[in-house]
Amino acid sequence: MIHSFSTLLKMIKFEHTIFALPFAFLGAILATRGLPGWAESGWILLAMIGARSAAMAFNRLADHRFDSLNPRTTDRALPRGKISRGFVTSFVGASSFLFLFAAWNLNMLAFQIAPFALLIILGYSLTKRFTPFSHLLLGIALAIAPVGGWVAVLGTLDGAPFLLGLTVFFWVAGFDVIYACQDIDFDRQIGLHSIPQRWGIGTSIWLARISHGMMLIFLCLSVQIFQLSWISWVGVSVIALLLFYEHSLVSARDLSRVHIAFFNINGIISVGLFLFISSDLLVNG
Repeated sequence: MIHSFSTLLKMIKFEHTIFALPFAFLGAILATRGLPGWAESGWILLAMIGARSAAMAFNRLADHRFDSLNPRTTDRALPRGKISRGFVTSFVGASSFLFLFAAWNLNMLAFQIAPFALLIILGYSLTKRFTPFSHLLLGIALAIAPVGGWVAVLGTLDGAPFLLGLTVFFWVAGFDVIYACQDIDFDRQIGLHSIPQRWGIGTSIWLARISHGMMLIFLCLSVQIFQLSWISWVGVSVIALLLFYEHSLVSARDLSRVHIAFFNINGIISVGLFLFISSDLLVNG
């Protein structure tokens, strides 16, 4: 059991929960203009762990057959038989329950919208079968994080957190398009859909650049709407430089550094933005 659980955590890349977690806490600290209470922070943390773990494990279940055929993914745990589908299915159920239970312990509105959020983050894994715009649904799935953080501490919903949600949406959609460029030949062969599969790598990289440009626009609007100080504007500048560096790593002729761009740089962007804005709020309130 311990070995299976360890294998499963590696399979879903549990450490990459860091992508969405800072944005959930950004929504929370912007709602309160400071740090939420320990209890609220704990339930937000558990909700994010549950949601992200359920989504990734379900993705591996949904893509099991494709992963077995794709040379890039044949070494994953399910195709190699290192873990059973039954164990992964049970984990999806337990993680989903953790997410819903955490939402219930936060407030009624959080609990009411949690099932719809769960439907989106799980449903993303099936969309590549019928639409090239699955990247957009993944963007929506992660854009829920800052909105959810806002609801978690206030128990109400208004338009302000959606600006940060749109920031996350364009950021995620952009880097997922870049990541999907790796599988363009396989997707065409097997009949899966993606923006690279439909329009080619060159166009896809330009669309990713446009998407990240839109991210910066909505990030600037967020800083303005929330009346943040020069500290956050420095953060915006750093994020812009990191995005420029990320795009310098990949081109239509060379995708060898996609993993550096996807995992390393995006992790830094996520944590960095949280540190700048949280520092701003701690200093200036």
